[in-house]
Order: sequence, then structure tokens, then C-alpha cells
Amino acid sequence: MERTAKTERTLANVLALWLAVLALVCTCALAPVAIAAEDDPGGSFLTPFPENDIYEVTVLGDWYADGLLDGFVDAFGTDTRLNIQRKVTRFTGVIRGDFEDRLAQLEQATSGPMHVAVIMTGQEDRVSLRNSEGARIPVASAEWLAEYGRRIDRVMKTLKRKNPGVYWVGLPNLARSEANDQAQKMNDVIRERAFLNGCKYIDVYAGFADEGGGYSAYGPDIEGKIRVLRGNDGISFTQAGNMKLAHFIEKELRRDLNKARANRTVPLLGAEAEQAKINPDNAVKTPSPNSPAATASAAANAAPVVKVTPQAESGAQASSASNSGDQKADNGRVTIKVPGNGGIEETQTIEIVRPAIPASVVALMARRQGSGQGGDLLVDQIPGGLTLMSSITTTGVKARGRSAPTQAPYFRLLVKGERLTPKPGRADDTQWTGGEASSSRARRPGSSG
Repeated sequence: MERTAKTERTLANVLALWLAVLALVCTCALAPVAIAAEDDPGGSFLTPFPENDIYEVTVLGDWYADGLLDGFVDAFGTDTRLNIQRKVTRFTGVIRGDFEDRLAQLEQATSGPMHVAVIMTGQEDRVSLRNSEGARIPVASAEWLAEYGRRIDRVMKTLKRKNPGVYWVGLPNLARSEANDQAQKMNDVIRERAFLNGCKYIDVYAGFADEGGGYSAYGPDIEGKIRVLRGNDGISFTQAGNMKLAHFIEKELRRDLNKARANRTVPLLGAEAEQAKINPDNAVKTPSPNSPAATASAAANAAPVVKVTPQAESGAQASSASNSGDQKADNGRVTIKVPGNGGIEETQTIEIVRPAIPASVVALMARRQGSGQGGDLLVDQIPGGLTLMSSITTTGVKARGRSAPTQAPYFRLLVKGERLTPKPGRADDTQWTGGEASSSRARRPGSSG
């Protein structure tokens, strides 16, 4: 009976384990596609290495985009990082019957270099559809929004085929209540599709609303002055409004440009040509034909090929690593005694892995230490619940008056378990000084001798 009960418990545990694995697989399989489209927080939205170090910027859309381009040029006209196309690439009628032809024209118009795409369209899309049976589909109805989302998705995929940074500007608030409700439902669709396709949605609705969230033709411009921002039709923008409209894209784009610039300095990012832009001193330079370096290089190329034996090959690799700045692997073993079953002492051998360190990592560490850091503390977990700690310091650390991390008071006290020497007069100073000094400390002011 006991063996049967034990067998049943084992089968129950195995069944529970399989159910847990099945639930995990189903969770992963049913996860939304949107998770895969999330931006990497460690990367940048724009490429760090555009062609010729200049970002090609294209503004697309309907007549909204015309005013947006004017404000955009005014904001970025002096920025040498950008080459802004001064003509809008026309794209309208997402919901029109000739959408396929318009999409083909868009693909052809954006066939050239494009690193940044700013698009604002949709004002002319608030028209009804006809389904396959010829029935009219009202604007912003469920069926209408579903078809609109499918078409917006195809437009975004067309723009993203060369992986530029796509900034899609949403529709602003409108004076007429019915039109405003339709525009905001369209914005919800655009926002969702932008998230799934890796585009950035620029929300401008709140920027032109009044204190109560409603429509207002007046508002603060980019300098904070109250100006007329909207046209008499309750739809278009004035010149000051276009400047403010471009300000929302400018703020986002400048942040992405700075982040892309910062990513250019990440070690090991990019090919040799790209690394040469970051570190010109490390770039391979062709010597002059008459220079001694060129003569030495020619002699080296003409030298006979020497066959390396297996014994000499390891020595050659070590020499090559030494000359290139690489740190070769240096593994070791440590034998320790630990209590085992029944309190019996057992001996265990632990291998200390010290892998080879590339020269680029060594240079990075040297650059960090040379910039004022006093050293780096390396921590690793090894089998048996043990923590391995070591510090890397430069030879000039002591001369600069800083100690290594392993000599810091917190490390000596909390990790090594050492007792720190107390300072005189501090609460942990319990040393007996004896004699007159002790009497004088015990004597209170005002007390008689």
C-alpha cells in the first residue's frame, strides 16, 4: 500500500509538471503580437549611422502636411544633421476606392534614401465606404474602423520597408462636434497600428485644446504668447499654429537624434568603417608609397610562409594575444572542505574560470579608469553558494589618494568581517585611555574637583 501511494504521488507530481509546462506554452503562443513590437530601451529609434552622417527627412501627407513642413523647416533649418526635403510627398485618400493605386505611388515616391518620415494625413478620409454588396458603411462605425485599420497598417509597412524612423502625427481637435468624434476614433486606430508597426504616434490633441479639453481657436504659441492658432473653418492652422504643430515632432525627434548620437560611442557597435568614424585614431590608414612604413609592409607581404607546428601554435597564439592587447585565459582550481551528509567533512574542487578578455574590453576598462574611476569590483556566483569577488585597479590609484574597492570600509566590514579601527571620540571608541585623560572626560562642567 505504501509503495502504491508513493507511486500515485509521483504520477500526480509528473502530471502537475506537464500541466504547468502546457500552460506556459499556451501563454507564450497566445501572447499579443504587440509585445514583439516594443522598442528596445537600450537601443535608439533612429539609426546611429546614416549614410554620409546625414539624416534624410521626408514629410508626407495631405494639406495638413504643407503647414507642418513650414514649421518643421523653421525648427530644423539650421541643423546640419538633417537634410529636409522641401516638398511634401503627397499621400491622401486612405479610405478612397483607388487606395491600391495610391499605395503603389507612395512606394515609388519613397524609393530613395529616407531615414526620417513624418506623416500627417486623414482629414480627407472622413467619408463613407461601400462594402462588396454596395451597402453604405458609415464613417467611424465598427466595420469602417476595421477597414481603416487594415489600410493604415499597409501604409505603415510600406514606409517601414527601409526601417526609417516613422513619426505619425495624429489629427487635431476639430470645431464641429461630430467631425471631432470621428477624428478621435481614427486617432485610436492610428495609435494602435503605430504601436504594432514600430512607429511613433505624435498626439497633438491636448496641445490645441482649451482648459476644459474642448476646441479653441486661441492658445499659447511656442513662446507662450496667446495667439490665433486655428483657421476660421475650425480645421486648418495659422502660421503660429503650424509652428506649434511642428514643435511636438521637434521635441521627439531631437531626443531620438541625441540618443542615436550617444549610441555611436558604444564599443563594438558597427562595422570597421563605422568604427573609424568613432575612433579615427584606430582607423587603418594607408601609408605613403615612399614612406618607411610602406617599405616595411611590402617586405612583410613578400616574406615566405612559415608552417607552425601544433606545439608552437599555442605559443604563437599567446604571443599574438599579448601583442594585440588581449588577455589570455587563465583558469585555476581551488579545493575546499564543506560539511556533507551526516556532518562528515567532504572535499570539493572548484574550477575558477578566468576567460580570455578581448583587447576592446581591456581598452574600455582602461578608458573608464583613466576618466577618474578608482577601479571596478567584479562579482560572480560559483557553485556551492559561494560569491567570488575581485577588484581591478590601475597602478596610479594609490597615488591619486583612492583605495581599491576591496579596501573600502564597507567591503572590509560587511564582506571580509574585519573590525575597523575606531576614530577617537566616536561612539565605537571603547579603548581605555586611563589616568588623567579618563578623569577629565568623566568630570562634568560645574562639578567640584
